[in-house]
Amino acid sequence: AAAAVTVTRDSLLNVCMDAKHHKTEPGPEGQLYGQCVLWKDNACCTANTSLEAHQDQSYLYNFNWDHCGAMPEKCKRHFIQDTCLYECSPNLGPWIDQADTSWRKERIRDVPLCQEDCEQWWEDCQDAVTCKVNWHKGWNWTTGTNQCPKGAMCQKFKFVFPTAAALCEQIWSGSYHYTSHHRGSGRCIQMWFDPAQENPNVAVAQYYA
Repeated sequence: AAAAVTVTRDSLLNVCMDAKHHKTEPGPEGQLYGQCVLWKDNACCTANTSLEAHQDQSYLYNFNWDHCGAMPEKCKRHFIQDTCLYECSPNLGPWIDQADTSWRKERIRDVPLCQEDCEQWWEDCQDAVTCKVNWHKGWNWTTGTNQCPKGAMCQKFKFVFPTAAALCEQIWSGSYHYTSHHRGSGRCIQMWFDPAQENPNVAVAQYYA
């Protein structure tokens, strides 16, 4: 029985999810771009994916951040970081779940995000504008990129997402879970960390696995 437990635990550590742009297994990537560079020592993303993560309406998902007018840069950097974490992190195994969509077999669900990461995201984005709570579905894709559905009103994030928890938990349909854990606690995933230090999310994945 002990051996069986070990196998399942190890299968949650240092893995890449089966999704649209992920590598089959993690490894070093010397040339990761911009904000994704944090994962260069061990990444599930390629250099090309990391570059595209920084583009508006990149070919990754043809997703337009500026669907209600230009998103402020201080807000957009959080979405870039969120994309880097999703595409590059090999430490999300404990939260990988089946996905029943045409473009990916797996997704993440309820990743415990550090309080500071979530609060800062909300803080920097509260005056950005959007027309939807859940960005995973319900868009008008007739032009090939996402546009607000008919009748949806553009309003500031702070009205669409009244709290940091609402933003983190609702925007990607439950991919993240807002926690009261702090960075460095070993109990929550950091979207941001110092690249000169070890990746703190390795220990977090081990704890939850």
